[in-house]
Amino acid sequence: MPKREFLITTSNGVNQRLDIYLSEKVRELSRSQIQKAIEEGKARVNRIEQKSSFRLKDGDRIEIEFKLAELVRVESEDLPLDIIYDDEHFVVIDKPSGMVVHPGAGNKQGTLVNALLFHFPGLKEIGPEERPGIVHRLDKETSGVLVVAKTLKAYSDLKNQFRKRQVEKKYFGLVWGRMPEKEGKIERPIGRHPKHGERISVKTRKPRAAVTHYKVQEEMGGFSLLEIRPVTGRTHQIRVHLAASGHPIVGDIHYGSRKSKIKYPRLFLHAFSLAFFHPETKKRIEFSSPMPQELRKLLAGFNFSFKNGRIRGKNT
Repeated sequence: MPKREFLITTSNGVNQRLDIYLSEKVRELSRSQIQKAIEEGKARVNRIEQKSSFRLKDGDRIEIEFKLAELVRVESEDLPLDIIYDDEHFVVIDKPSGMVVHPGAGNKQGTLVNALLFHFPGLKEIGPEERPGIVHRLDKETSGVLVVAKTLKAYSDLKNQFRKRQVEKKYFGLVWGRMPEKEGKIERPIGRHPKHGERISVKTRKPRAAVTHYKVQEEMGGFSLLEIRPVTGRTHQIRVHLAASGHPIVGDIHYGSRKSKIKYPRLFLHAFSLAFFHPETKKRIEFSSPMPQELRKLLAGFNFSFKNGRIRGKNT
């Protein structure tokens, strides 16, 4: 594994962000790959792990270890997109379950980015090469509303809104069991599992604050339908928080711990609402996505039903 070392001097890197400095020095990696290396503790300042935003000082010594991964060349593909809204600044997509947001190891084609580049070729100039225009993500198995920037100004503005937690995201999730309260908050730090790095866990050496609010919509038998609002936006946050609380999401084969003879068609997690400030007009706007048909069918199988656009249990 290649290793590089750098010394910060008054004429070389002082007051620069750690990720920006390394992206200029380590040309083999994109900025997003640099940020991932920093997050995984493979880049250190004076042998101490720091955040990507860490400001460098005179005399700092940086070490970084990384793998020379195959560069991802993103091709456009003529794939259908369910467009909720589109203007010159951004586009809002209703992402289906099963679609990966951007290319990566093992997913070079068939992603949302491949489709976006076909429908909006100008996106290739917005952000990192492997994830142009992408300001936030949904898991492969999660469906729902996702916004994509179409200009550099919108990209910067939307990224900033997500960073400052000004964006409100709401999900529907069906979980095992009944929650201890009808409305509550799960506040447990999460991070990469110390032994299984591909998994996120409340058991981690590098905990990061994570907060998830929930409200019980309906209960039926051994299941609860929740409206979920994550305050922070950590990877797999909702799934990890609910699983750690003893109420994993139905259909979650990665974090769910309960076994059932029923084979669920997909993860029951749907991002039904996204609200943010328009990057140009600064007006608060909200976009929504109806619950997919396969999830409606699953609810019906659990004896839930829709009435007047709202989900209701027949016998709660």
